[in-house]
Amino acid sequence: MSSDFLILLIRVIVQTLIWIVIADALLSFFLPPNHPAREALGRIVDPFLSPIRNILPSAGGLDFSPLILILALEFILRILTAFLRS
Repeated sequence: MSSDFLILLIRVIVQTLIWIVIADALLSFFLPPNHPAREALGRIVDPFLSPIRNILPSAGGLDFSPLILILALEFILRILTAFLRS
């Protein structure tokens, strides 16, 4: 397996997860928490968001954990890509 294929695979996985986080965050404004779409996305995203929510202080009702997760995923993607290219 070449490193280019592995980089592409990691990039696709991370980008898919980022889009799922964005969809979950946007749907939280429009759909109730017990909606099937929100529950399905929550099962995917909540294991990643829960540790961030435990660390971050409350920001007056705003949840910045999706933003932190997206930034962390991008950071991890860049590190893995640089590591695999070297």
